[in-house]
Amino acid sequence: MTSAGARPARKAVIPVAGMGTRFLPATKAVPKELLPVVDRPALQYIVEEAARAGLGDVLMVTGRNKGAIEDHFDRHPELEALLEKKGDGDRLAAVHESTDVAAVNFVRQGEALGLGHAVLQAAPFVGDEPFAVLLGDDLIDARDHLLEQMLAVQAEHGGCVIALLDVGRENIDKYGAVAIEEDTQEGVVTITGLVEKPPVDQAPSSLAIIGRYVLAPEIFDVLRETAPGRGGEIQLTDALATLVERGEPVHGVVFDGRRYDTGDKLDYLKAVIRLASERDDLGPALRSWLHEFVSELPAEGASPS
Repeated sequence: MTSAGARPARKAVIPVAGMGTRFLPATKAVPKELLPVVDRPALQYIVEEAARAGLGDVLMVTGRNKGAIEDHFDRHPELEALLEKKGDGDRLAAVHESTDVAAVNFVRQGEALGLGHAVLQAAPFVGDEPFAVLLGDDLIDARDHLLEQMLAVQAEHGGCVIALLDVGRENIDKYGAVAIEEDTQEGVVTITGLVEKPPVDQAPSSLAIIGRYVLAPEIFDVLRETAPGRGGEIQLTDALATLVERGEPVHGVVFDGRRYDTGDKLDYLKAVIRLASERDDLGPALRSWLHEFVSELPAEGASPS
């Protein structure tokens, strides 16, 4: 595996081939990754996060009917010319943000055979260096530097690093779960086992794997050997478990910051409200309206009028 002192990660991989069935019918013709969180697609937040962490070379693993994602990160000369002619500098700058944030590349997954299979499609792009994987359903607040911390841990220890969140044992069956040993570094743990969506009574802990990984390139060889697991898919969790069994270093960073799950309808709404309420242009009016709206809500259990 990669040893400490090896070359740093420079590239990020973002799988975006999912069909977004939880948001139908909104996602029937629009990729779920382009659903707006206030006024930017969720996916743009992810790319911006990678770029802030120094990963300016991004590969998106796409699937069928995802052409709109490529359009979003491509230039739009006609729109740019129109905005420039109108003197609309703010909107022109916003349009440029999506094209200038990073060098964005694309590869088709072909068949949706699981997260592990999607990551495997990035092998030619990544080469023989460590890289990050960012899942588009998890938005990490820009003020919480989770990815930067993970990159630092990988640079120090080598191997693979995964982001962890304590979701409570009652919720762990919805996630990949880990067994751990406490590390000497605060917030960093050594992974001793991984299991994908275990029954609550069999989970090794309440620490769940969330959508950030920094992986050593050796993960590709393991993924090629990994048989389909839960759901008949090639699971990245299973490949990481194999590395642990082989004695390779796999560490976890326990996250306690601000995370927004845009893959869940209720959490998506919460993310929009939270982020909008903190903006200088929208926040004051929105917070005022929210106070008024909440004060008029019926008591818990009562029917709305």
